[in-house]
Formats: sequence, structure tokens, C-alpha cells
Amino acid sequence: MDDDYMSYEEEEDYDSFDQYQEDYYEEPELQRVSSKNSTVMESLSVKESQARTLLIHYQWNVDNLFAVYIERGKESLFKSADDLPSHAMTGMECGHSFCNDCWKEHFTIKINEGQSKRIACMAHKCNAICDADAVRTLVCPELAEKFDRFLVESYVDDNKLVKWCPSTPHCGNAIRKVDDDGGEVECSCGHQFCFTCLGESHSPCSCLMWKLWTKKCEDESESVTWLTIHTRMCPKCSKPVHKTVGCNLVTCICGQYFCWLCGGATGRDHTWTSISGHDCGRYKEDKVRQTERANRDSDRYAHYLHQYKSHTDSSKQEDELRKIVREKAALVTSKTKDSTFKTMDWAVNGADLLFRSRKILSKSYPFAFYMFGEELFKDKMSDEDREIKKNLFENQQQQLTGNIETLSKILNVSFDEYSSDELKKMRGETRDIGLVVDKVCKLMYECIENDLLGTAQDGINHSISPYRSEGIEKAVEFLC
Repeated sequence: MDDDYMSYEEEEDYDSFDQYQEDYYEEPELQRVSSKNSTVMESLSVKESQARTLLIHYQWNVDNLFAVYIERGKESLFKSADDLPSHAMTGMECGHSFCNDCWKEHFTIKINEGQSKRIACMAHKCNAICDADAVRTLVCPELAEKFDRFLVESYVDDNKLVKWCPSTPHCGNAIRKVDDDGGEVECSCGHQFCFTCLGESHSPCSCLMWKLWTKKCEDESESVTWLTIHTRMCPKCSKPVHKTVGCNLVTCICGQYFCWLCGGATGRDHTWTSISGHDCGRYKEDKVRQTERANRDSDRYAHYLHQYKSHTDSSKQEDELRKIVREKAALVTSKTKDSTFKTMDWAVNGADLLFRSRKILSKSYPFAFYMFGEELFKDKMSDEDREIKKNLFENQQQQLTGNIETLSKILNVSFDEYSSDELKKMRGETRDIGLVVDKVCKLMYECIENDLLGTAQDGINHSISPYRSEGIEKAVEFLC
């Protein structure tokens, strides 16, 4: 009876105390307490219990509390409160609770080890992921920032539609692709790359072809690479010729004159810009010698490498030309009184097309090296079929080369000094040849997709990025 009586008394006293609190605190005061608590929670990103502990220590003076925070930082703020918040308990959604000191040590170790992608609960055999807000609250600001960075990186690394731009030096952009069809994209920093393999844009090569090509270029001996880059084969005696200075007309020791740019035999009379009786077709040689040389892999590789590097160098020059054309176009637009030329988009678009098509042409040579070689499709085509398709593709390369050279010649002039009539003529020529270049590029891609790769599949994905007349797809920047 006594025990029951005492329990009843204690319970009655407890109820009376609750009633006393309700009578003592007036509603406006409760609102002020709640407001102060919310202010500290939002400003310091702490939980309600931690905010209340700090307010109690600073006697509910929010101004003094924030003064310490601004002057000494978050850690000192908690330290000056006699570590009351750090000794508080924090529970996770899994139901396990530990003191904040233990959580902080646990989080710090995991973040420094780079494991913040998945910080599990400390409880034995509990694999539940810890609350991200709890991690940010309990660690120092530097680790909280590192933690957030790891979270973003893990999201990008695990999401096949979001990837880091592989530019060098790294621009820091993570970009998102709208669909999951691979292809090539252009980052806002200007870097163009393959979204599938993260290599530089390599269409019309497949990812495998491009990987094999870059590795082969790296593995070839320095002597072969040096000879390929710095020498040209004489079209008469097939000996390498090295040019150190002078114009693009060179003479072999056998007495043969030829063009340094394309390797074609020429006459003797020349200027700095032209050679008599020669229309540069880049690396012309008679079919008999070409067939003989193709049987020797090193010479065959040297041929395709030379063409690839030649057009790659041209594309770098034409990338600079794009900048020059933009400047010239802006100058013409500002000077001319002819309303016809209030915009010079045709020149800018022509320079962009020239750059894109030149890159396509340069990558078409590694494609041809593997398409018509023995590395990938040896048993997929008969020798006769391979020769027919090879000749067809080389004709397309030659057509594209000729039209690209024509477009390059039109745009490589100081058209900012031209009269209105001359500009109109140039505009017409640029648009006409631009349409031809675009058409030939489309035909080349159709040939590759339908007549070549479409009939020579070997169980490996050799898909290529589709041709786009408007240029490589602009990637959507993922806001971290």
C-alpha cells in the first residue's frame, strides 16, 4: 500500500508540474524561444537539440552566440559550450545511437579514406547508410565540403548519363547527355569527345578502332614515327626524302620533283603557292606501287599515318582560322553599309564546317586502315569484295579532300577588304561548296554504316557516332 501510495503521489506531483509549466509560460514567450531555436538551426545547420544546448549555454543571447561563431568558427563555438553538443547522442534512421564524438571520429576516418560514397552505421553488422545531414553537422567545415564533393563525384561516376569532361587541364565540368545512345558531345569549355569511351571525338572510327589506332601510334618505334612525320616517299624511287627548309616543291636524289604536301609528282616551275602542272590531291601514287606497298604493313601504316597527321595538322590550323573568320566577319559587319552583309553568318558557318569536315577526313584514315586491313575484318570480306569497297571509299575520301581544299581556299582570304560584289560572290561560293562538303560527308557515313560496317559485323560493337550537319551535339552541363 505504501509503495502504491508513493507512486501515486509522484505521478500526481509530476502532473502538477506539467500544469505549472503550462500556466507559467505564456504563448508569446514560447514563440520567441521557438524562433531563436529555428534561427540557430538554420544558420549553423545543426539539429534542434544542439541548437537548444548552445542557446542555453549562451543564456539565449543569439547575438553573443553568433559573435563567437563569426570570430572563432563553428568548432570553437561548440568547444566554448563545454563540448555539450559533442557529447550529445545522435541516432540514425536504422535506430542505432552513439555519442557525437564517436560519430565524428567515424565520419572523419571514412571521409579521409575516400569512403564517403557509402558511410555505414557504426553498429556491428549494420549496413545502413548514415544520414548525410548528420555527417555535415558533426564534422569540421573542410571535411563537410570534402564529403559533399565526394557525393557529387560518386553520383557522376555511377550515372551512365553524366560524365566528367576529359579535357586537359580538367575544366571541372560534369556534363549530362539527354539520351543513352553514346555519340560525341561538346562540353561548354569547347572540348569535343566521345561520350562512350571518353576519348577525343573520333568519328567515323568506332571506339575499338580508335583505341587500337592510338595504341599502335604509341607502340611504333621512334624511328618509324620520325620517318613518317618528317619524310615523304619519292613517287619515283620510293625512297624517303627529308625537307628542312624551303617551299613545298622538293627534289629527290633520283631527280624527281614532287609536292611535299601530297607526295604527287610535279614539274619544276613553281612559286611559293603553286607548282606548274599540279593539282594537289594529297598523296597520289600509281595503283601498282600502292598495291605493292600495301602488302608491307609498315609501309601501309606509314601511308595512313601520314594522311592522318597531315589532315590533323590542317584541322588545327583551321581551328585557328575559325577564330580569324569570326573576327573578320565582325569587322565587315561593323563597316559595311550594304544591308546584305549586316550578318556574316555564312562565313562563320563555312569555317565551322571546314573544321568539322577536316576532322572527319583525318579520322577516316585510321578507319580505313582497320576496315581494309587484316586486324579486325580479315574473314568478313573476300579479297575481291574488299578491293571494290576500298576503291569506293578512297574515291569518297578524294572527293571530300578536293572539296575541303576548295572551301579552305575560299575562306583563307582577307575578305574584310573586299567590295560588296566580291563578298556576294564569296558568299555564294562558300554556300555552294559547303552544301557539297556536307553531302559528301553524309554519303561517306552512309557508306560506312550500310556498306562497310553493316556487312562486316564480328560480334563486336563497331557503331559510330552519326553524322550531324549542324555539328557535334552540345552537352548539357550538370550543375554540381
